[in-house]
Amino acid sequence: MKYEQIMTGSNFTNVMGYILLGFSEDPNLQALLFGIFLILYVSILLGNGFIIVITKTDSTLQTPMYFFLGNFSFLEICYTSVTLPKMLTDLCTKNRNISFMECAIQLCFFLIFGVTECFLLTAMAYDRYVAVCKPLYYPLIMNHKVCVCLVIASWIGAIPGQIGQTYQIFSLPFCGSNELNHAFCDITPILEVACGDISMNEFAIYAATVVFAVVPFLLILTSYIRIITSILKLQSAKGRHKAFSTCSSHLIIVSLFFGSGIIMYLRPKSSHFAGTDKVLSLFYNMVTPMFNPLIYTLRNKDVIIAMKKMLSTNLVKQ
Repeated sequence: MKYEQIMTGSNFTNVMGYILLGFSEDPNLQALLFGIFLILYVSILLGNGFIIVITKTDSTLQTPMYFFLGNFSFLEICYTSVTLPKMLTDLCTKNRNISFMECAIQLCFFLIFGVTECFLLTAMAYDRYVAVCKPLYYPLIMNHKVCVCLVIASWIGAIPGQIGQTYQIFSLPFCGSNELNHAFCDITPILEVACGDISMNEFAIYAATVVFAVVPFLLILTSYIRIITSILKLQSAKGRHKAFSTCSSHLIIVSLFFGSGIIMYLRPKSSHFAGTDKVLSLFYNMVTPMFNPLIYTLRNKDVIIAMKKMLSTNLVKQ
């Protein structure tokens, strides 16, 4: 049953809730999609949870790099938990209703965690820059207090702007259909059912994307230009390989997250298609968090050694 809409004028309605169409085009795929999304979600929880545990318990991983990685893994769990449980419920129950307030809260947390991820990836890039370009000063510059401050700033810095942006979007008048052609509450599908002139809102979204996504991306890019320049100056091929290997995992995550996110939110309005938007949103909302623990475990010798140590210790206890 569709949510009630209360008339407030000749053209506008006060939307009491939305219907998330998601992937309902083909009912035969619902069970398959539920199974795929469930496997992805469990993989994200287990993989990132493992990273959190191993970076907290293994003494060899008590360094700034792994401190950031543990926090990043916790963020990935929060990020996906905003949308995936609701998507799984919708696929299971086929009840795709979401109230106006629930939609606003979902979007707000989705934006906050997304921007926090941009900031935290920037902090991690700075950590790699100091480690490679200023190795002698690394323990002094990246001390525990600085690391904690960078993490706190990454979390808190995202909150005010995204609360304001969410309020601005949901203050718009809505009319016509209350169906969102998306898997969760995101900016683009909500604006599609808004009434009146939304050009200022679209400009604000582009401006926010530049400030909260493009600027961090450029800072990361600047860090890596300096990192690569420093690596190329190293005389030893072994030294160059070791220096680059400490940054490669982070660089892959940055490429996956920022690549899909910037394409999603900075494309011209004319190039937005519901099917493409759904795929892109799933990519940076699920695929990147799923690959995060895989990339850091398969490409990182320290984590592999710590993992083997943990497994051998558990086997001995048994």
